[in-house]
Amino acid sequence: VQLQASGGGLVQAGGSLRVSCAASGRTFIGYALGWFRQAPGKEREFVASISWNGASTRYADSVKGRFTISRDNAKNTMYLQMNSLKPEDTAVYYCASEGRPFGLGPVRTDDYAYWGQGTLVTVSS
Repeated sequence: VQLQASGGGLVQAGGSLRVSCAASGRTFIGYALGWFRQAPGKEREFVASISWNGASTRYADSVKGRFTISRDNAKNTMYLQMNSLKPEDTAVYYCASEGRPFGLGPVRTDDYAYWGQGTLVTVSS
């Protein structure tokens, strides 16, 4: 499966941005999905995940209440709506898909089999 992240850009602090992740080569249906991010000089970290059926979501404490993950299985696309953005949210955002079906949306990078190329989000102060 190939994942394509898009929608990144430059936004002022307090603003909003929505990034998307489209899949090709295999359907999203039945697989948990996740968003991770990596800031310069830092390790890749978990941001949010959504279960295979969309019934449950998880968020990192740093984004809880500001970010919303969602999925549209008909379009084979996942989204991350980011509101009240802060300069510390600046990073390359990566989308990922589990390789095994019916997952609940794990938080570890090792649990994901497929990764997109990343999209850069820059938040200016």
